[in-house]
Amino acid sequence: MSGSELLPKKEANVLKGHEGAVLAARFNQDGNYCLSCGKDRTIRLWNPHRGIHIKTYKSHGRDVRDVHVTPDNSKLCSCGGDRQVFYWDVSTGRVIRKFRGHDSEVNAVKFNDHAAVVVSAGYDRSVRAWDCRSHSTEPIQACCLFVYSVMSLCLTQSEILAGSVDGSVRTFDIRLGREISDNLGQPVNCVSLSNDGNCVLAGCLDSTLRLLDRTTGELLQEYKGHTCKSYKTDCCLTNSDAHVVSGSEDGSVFFWDLVDASVVSSFRAHSSVVTSVSYHPKDSCMITSSVDGTIRVWNASK
Repeated sequence: MSGSELLPKKEANVLKGHEGAVLAARFNQDGNYCLSCGKDRTIRLWNPHRGIHIKTYKSHGRDVRDVHVTPDNSKLCSCGGDRQVFYWDVSTGRVIRKFRGHDSEVNAVKFNDHAAVVVSAGYDRSVRAWDCRSHSTEPIQACCLFVYSVMSLCLTQSEILAGSVDGSVRTFDIRLGREISDNLGQPVNCVSLSNDGNCVLAGCLDSTLRLLDRTTGELLQEYKGHTCKSYKTDCCLTNSDAHVVSGSEDGSVFFWDLVDASVVSSFRAHSSVVTSVSYHPKDSCMITSSVDGTIRVWNASK
């Protein structure tokens, strides 16, 4: 049994409101809410399960490319084409701080576990860390070892993992001050961690996902079938770590068996490129976003 019948393939809601492409959609930590951002320079907060738009956040001067919310849902961070990282108060919609330091568009942003630090990555080939509690606008750390644009980030308690168009996945150990690089030989545009923390999933621009052992960097598996050649398309693991999921440039979503890499399901989710997939932390539910301007909520068929 592949478990494919338990996967979220039934459309539950369509969230509309963005004008133009939605570039990212992310569940919050408990999966009750989600945030989206896009070409229209806005961030939107939703209750995806009820299909309700709650709030719109406007202050970015260009497209918003990524957004992340703190575990207590009180603050969010965002980044985009205006080269800035914004730190927001969720309830008031006010920008608390703008972090300026990137020399080009910023592609990815994440809070650390304690939500005291925001980490960002951009086209200027750098990863930067910012202290939310300090009034300084200077980064507390900057890693500028990449050859090309840094597209994606994921964080653990002590490490920053970043994927770059230069083909590398770099791991920075913040406590030890050391850096490890795994070269995949293909441009990386998404990195995500397995829920057990043992593996890194890297989405590459040769339409292949690669699963790496986080400790050794060993290539464990490859997943193919989707199309990812020129757009930033998310990939992740399901909350049980049993399946790998990715968007595709043809509007499809693909599910693979983690171990044998067989495609267990694929379906047309959007009318254009799927930019983002975010899996619910506990339930068989996911959200997808697309260049078609919509966010779609998917549940398992009962």
